[in-house]
Amino acid sequence: MTAVSAYRHIAVIDIGKTNAKVVVLDAETGGEIAVVKTSNGVLKTGLYPHYDIERLWDFIIIALKGFATAPGFDAISITTHGASAVLLDVDGGLALPVLDYEHTYPQAIQDAYGQLRPAFTETFSPSLSGGLNVGAQIHYQKSVFPEDFAHVATILTYPQYWAFRLTGVAASEVTSLGCHTDLWNPTTGTYSSLVDTLGIRTLMAPVRSAFDALGPVLPALAADIGLAAPAPVYCGIHDSNASLLPHLVENEAPFAVVSTGTWVINFAVGGDLEHLDPARDALANVDAYGRAVPSSRFMGGREFEILAADIGEAPPEAIEAALETVIGNGLMLLPNIVEGSGPFPDRKMQWIGNASTSNAERLAAVSLYLALMTEACLGLIGARGPIFVEGPFALNRAYLVALSALTRTDVIAVAGSTGTSQGAALLTGIRPPAATENPPVHADLPGLIRYRQTWREALAG
Repeated sequence: MTAVSAYRHIAVIDIGKTNAKVVVLDAETGGEIAVVKTSNGVLKTGLYPHYDIERLWDFIIIALKGFATAPGFDAISITTHGASAVLLDVDGGLALPVLDYEHTYPQAIQDAYGQLRPAFTETFSPSLSGGLNVGAQIHYQKSVFPEDFAHVATILTYPQYWAFRLTGVAASEVTSLGCHTDLWNPTTGTYSSLVDTLGIRTLMAPVRSAFDALGPVLPALAADIGLAAPAPVYCGIHDSNASLLPHLVENEAPFAVVSTGTWVINFAVGGDLEHLDPARDALANVDAYGRAVPSSRFMGGREFEILAADIGEAPPEAIEAALETVIGNGLMLLPNIVEGSGPFPDRKMQWIGNASTSNAERLAAVSLYLALMTEACLGLIGARGPIFVEGPFALNRAYLVALSALTRTDVIAVAGSTGTSQGAALLTGIRPPAATENPPVHADLPGLIRYRQTWREALAG
């Protein structure tokens, strides 16, 4: 990974659940040198809620055209959110729309799938709501739309769909297959029994390494983009595993990575799979090298968006300064703002204490809530060692301070808008970005341990 790269610049297509972007990174430093972004919405028309694939494709191509001349790029890599599969017909078009994983299916469909899905001990994939288990999506599409499903020729994981659009080469990849799909057995490194139960083995695209270059950009597309030379397209990777990859390259286990976006995904590198509780959203992910990694999650980014829109704004320094006041006054928030997942899936949001206070104090309470939820998630997977925080929460100083004080360990905020793009770029063989200049946060907050005990007692009540 430290060898001189064959490339100068890497273009990364980075599609999150809420936002999408195309980034150009410098192969020597790993730093971002150009970026364009767009929102990523869901279309409510048609058979079911689905992603606006053609709008995303237009955005990607326009971005690549814009970057082809300046700053230029020599290779393309891809990362996307998980819990999505693409069903292609024999001509390479969509046999069915790409289903939004938050769509909820009729109870009879859910019950039928519950009878089919393998045991947690086979897949280390918990039973999740909507289509968060990709197997549930495919079962729903096959059961409810059999005529359309009859036209399915190939099933791809989501990052690899965009690689297919660019190269014409169909593939799937283990970080997406191993992300609570029910379709993968992480201990054997093979498909689970569900693939044959659903009768889709012959439809699954070949499994390729995330590090494989699938092929160059198709000639006509390369001409349209304005590429002066053939650009290889790498297979791609699930976004949270992209965030994890630089740490796997640079750090010795044990350590934890908290990858934040719409979801807060927690990884315990160097942990084991022995004590995972599927009822509390603990599971195994599969890293870029095909290894199982104990993981847990909650929808923290979405929750923060909802809460911040309701509360309003306050200066970051005022929020951090309000932490001790909030702890002393006992203002706290109980889960969940987004119900049905995370370590306390059956809980409903509740404020304790006087919530009609300043914006800074309420946002400080939100930061404490997010830190408490993260700590609970890390405890479920036996995380040890320093904690690296990726993504938007790395900019939330109050959250970092609270998480360090709760876990009594170093919390390192990773610089950059998100670690997913840098991680995806590593697939091309470039070196990891230079180590962050941010010093570790090692904090103490008076009264926090008692505050945490009150929070836990309220949850148990």
